[in-house]
Amino acid sequence: MTTQKSTIADLAILGGRPAFSDQLYVNRPNTPDRKAFLDRVEGMLDRRWFTNKGPLVVELEEELARYLAVEHCVLTCNGTVALDLASRALGLKGEVIVPSFTFVATAHALLWQGIQPVFCDIDPQSWNIDPVACESLITERTTGILGVHLWGRPCDNRSLVEIAARHDLRLFFDAAHAFGCTYQGSMIGGGGDAEVFSFHATKVFHTLEGGAVTTNDPEVADRVRLMRNFGFTGYDEVAVLGTNAKMSEASAAMGLSNLECIEQFIATNRGTFEAYLEGLGQTRGLELLRYDEGERHNYQYVVLDVAEDRLGLSRDQLMHVLQAENVLARRYFYPGCHRMAPYASRWPEADGSLPHTNRAARGALVLPAGAGVTLEQVREICGILRLVADQAAQVRSALESDGSEGSHAVIAPARRVLPSQ
Repeated sequence: MTTQKSTIADLAILGGRPAFSDQLYVNRPNTPDRKAFLDRVEGMLDRRWFTNKGPLVVELEEELARYLAVEHCVLTCNGTVALDLASRALGLKGEVIVPSFTFVATAHALLWQGIQPVFCDIDPQSWNIDPVACESLITERTTGILGVHLWGRPCDNRSLVEIAARHDLRLFFDAAHAFGCTYQGSMIGGGGDAEVFSFHATKVFHTLEGGAVTTNDPEVADRVRLMRNFGFTGYDEVAVLGTNAKMSEASAAMGLSNLECIEQFIATNRGTFEAYLEGLGQTRGLELLRYDEGERHNYQYVVLDVAEDRLGLSRDQLMHVLQAENVLARRYFYPGCHRMAPYASRWPEADGSLPHTNRAARGALVLPAGAGVTLEQVREICGILRLVADQAAQVRSALESDGSEGSHAVIAPARRVLPSQ
């Protein structure tokens, strides 16, 4: 059910009926052909081989390495532990330079290993790590650089590779958003010394829960394989410190089934993105982040940059308006890792050196996309956004006069889906 909004009195936050009876999430899990998945699960049950490098995990590693055009793909139980393993496999210590505008797991994985994340500002256009700012942060304690392909838009890999080589640093990437995307025509997955993927349920490609480290360096791959299985080299033989980071056969079954549908998922995402692009056009104060048509993208994220000085409403006010309509738009990655615990108290000086990060954290608003919405719903969402933008002064006045801009406008979703790596 949708309800067309023609005046601000129709807005749910001001007393109107919500546009949608069901809550629309930023990302809902993609689902493959059920028979293909269940057939694989039946085979798993018949074999009674549920974990410990089962045949489905081995097959998925081979298929992903082929799809991503890399030599090695090492599957893990989730993306965060994949970051942990990559950090240790690369021998990182001391300081590693990383953007603050990312999911907090990126920074946590470093600090969890006793490595200090040094937060770097982002390029104001790409919202990825700024290579110039990155090089200025290198000290004698720096051992590596961790870039993030935010929204699936690749980092400036070439510049980062040159910087890492110039200073003898390890370089790796958090590619949680970037499955199926390319950099200069090549699939993301083989950049730097390693790349790390998340296969969380909300990603365009998922394994229910999971992750991977991909690399073209056989030594890095071997170290990750050892560490994900407690460091075992054979029966009762342990060579290195390790942990339990193995992917289950059930997760691999979902991954293999989803990989068969990946082009369909990406096509759906692209259709959603293009519907937003058409529906919003040149709406004042709302800039839809674009993708380079010369590269391949998964179009998973539909991101608005909300300019309060042009729109006349803050990003948070706009978010509250949408959430009251059951459009569960979300701010990513607010307020920036450097303003979260434990980083804000440990390194409070970082805040003053991250102006572009702080600006992005104030403006980013991610809209429902992919499997979570229909094209008809996208058009209705765009209509609400155009109405609010056209009548922003009146909306703001109404919100402030009755106190609606605050807490009562925030809808608590029945099933909270977090932005995760």
